[in-house]
Amino acid sequence: MSKTNPGNFFEDFTVGQVIEHATPRTITDGDRALYGALYPTRFAVPSSAEFAAAVGLPGAPVEELIAFHVAFGKTVPDISLNAVANLGYAECRFHRPIVPGDTLRTSSEVIGLKQNSNGRSGVVYVRSTATDQHGDVALEWARWVMVHKRDADAPAPEPVVPQLADVVAPADLVLPTGLDFSAYDTAAAGEAHRLGDYRAGERIDHVDGVTLTDAEHMMATRLWQNTAKVHFNTEARPDGRRLIYGGHVISMARALSFNGLANAQLIAAVNGGAHTAPAFAGDTVYAWSEVLDVVDLSDRAPGVGALRLRLVATRGRDESMTLRDEDGKYADGVLLDLDYWALIPR
Repeated sequence: MSKTNPGNFFEDFTVGQVIEHATPRTITDGDRALYGALYPTRFAVPSSAEFAAAVGLPGAPVEELIAFHVAFGKTVPDISLNAVANLGYAECRFHRPIVPGDTLRTSSEVIGLKQNSNGRSGVVYVRSTATDQHGDVALEWARWVMVHKRDADAPAPEPVVPQLADVVAPADLVLPTGLDFSAYDTAAAGEAHRLGDYRAGERIDHVDGVTLTDAEHMMATRLWQNTAKVHFNTEARPDGRRLIYGGHVISMARALSFNGLANAQLIAAVNGGAHTAPAFAGDTVYAWSEVLDVVDLSDRAPGVGALRLRLVATRGRDESMTLRDEDGKYADGVLLDLDYWALIPR
C-alpha cells in the first residue's frame, strides 16, 4: 500500500468538507529578509521596527503578504496540488499584523464545486482560515481553483457556486489595535502623499519593472512551502514550462507600487483578484494602480484612512494603463487584476 500522497482530484471534494492542513509554520526574521531579497519592497512599517512602533504597532510586523503566502501554501497539498490554475480570490481580511515568532496553521472548507464542460477538470471553491498560536484568526479568504479530474468518466457533482461579496465593506475592515497615524513621518516613509491627495478614478503608473527568473520564483514558492507541481516540474505542463505562482506576481506588483503609493502601508483586505494570464520566467513585470475609493477611518483610529485600489500587473510596460480591450476582455499583457484596501495616513 502506497504511503505517498498524490493530492486530491476534483472528484475527491464535497461541499461542506473541512480540511485541516499540515504543517504549522512559524514566521521568522528570515522570512522578512528573503522577502526583501525577492521583491523590491520598501514600505516603512515592515521595514523599520522604529517606524512601526511610532504608529502604535507592537513588535515589528512582516509584510501582510508573507502571512498570506505562508497560510496559502498550507492549503496547496490538499486543494491545488493537481491544479490547472488558481483562478481568483475574494473576501480576504487580515485580522492583525503578524510578527516573527507567530505560528500560523490553516484549515479550509469546501464551499462550492462546478465541473467544467470538458469533463476533465472542475472548479473548487474554498474558504480558508489561518489561526495563530493562540487560536485567534490571523487572516481569512476565499479562493477558487481549477483542478484536474482523476477519472474523466466520474460523475459530475451537483454544481454549487457560492455568492461572494464584490468588496469588503469599510466598516468590516479590521484595524490593528493601537494604530495611530496622527504623527506619521512622511519623510521616513518616502513620499508626502496622504489620503486627501488621491481621488477615485485616478491611475498611477508605478514606472519600474522587474524581469522574472525561474530561480527566484521557485525559491519564493518553496519558501511558502507551496508544493504545486506546475511551479517546479517541467513535465507537469504540456508546454514544458514552469508556471509562476500567482502570489509571486502579486508580491512583485505590490512592491513595485511603492513608487506612487509609499504611504499605503498596510493591506487590510483583498476584495477580489484574478490571475488573468500565465506568467513565466523571462517576462518583465510592470504595475499600475487605479484608485477605486477613498475612505476616512479616523473615527476608528487616529489619522487613519483607507484607499481601495485596483493593482494591475502587466507583461511589459503599458503606459496607456489599459485594463480591457474593446470587447471587454482583459487586454493583452495583463497578468493580474487585484482589488484591495490599504491603510494610509489621512
